[in-house]
Amino acid sequence: MIAEQIAKELLSIEAVSLSPDEPFTWASGLKSPIYCDNRVTMSYPEVRRAIAQGLAAKIKETFPDVEVIAGTATAGIPHAAWVAEILDLPMVYIRSKAKDHGRGNQIEGRITEGQKMVVIEDLISTGGSVLEAAAAAKREGATVLGVAAIFTYELAKGKENFAAVKMPLITLTNYSTLIESALQENYINHDQLALLKKWRKDPEGWLN
Repeated sequence: MIAEQIAKELLSIEAVSLSPDEPFTWASGLKSPIYCDNRVTMSYPEVRRAIAQGLAAKIKETFPDVEVIAGTATAGIPHAAWVAEILDLPMVYIRSKAKDHGRGNQIEGRITEGQKMVVIEDLISTGGSVLEAAAAAKREGATVLGVAAIFTYELAKGKENFAAVKMPLITLTNYSTLIESALQENYINHDQLALLKKWRKDPEGWLN
């Protein structure tokens, strides 16, 4: 199963770190028992290949009409490039904000009016940045079919944000699969698994 395979690979290369007993602090200030840095995958050819092939297959199956692959700056860019290569499609990337010089582009590369796009992101927490990127692509004329990501934390806030704008999301693996894989591979014990499950249900209050 691709979800388990990718979860185990993310754990083995330490793209994902689990520390339920000594939580990480995210940039938002949130205390979390997990830290995910999928940029690490770029340094492992076998892993990045499996991710690109997995994303390409899911995109082809879910969004067969796709005409252009977009990567979010910066983490989505390399994966978008590899996926676009496999699918033999044009590729662009979406800046977090429009350039303040030249033509003021937010999308680098070329899209045409109404072109059907899938946006690639490395991971989904609340979905805010990738949904902003999708909105920017729509403003520049693209028809955004959906978002594809390597991993999702499966947070309620993220699900709500995608539902609010009716944006389809596909991912290769997810938090539930990852923590179960971590237990199987002895990265964590059953007590730590319980803490990790508690965090997903209540990211704000899980430590109380």
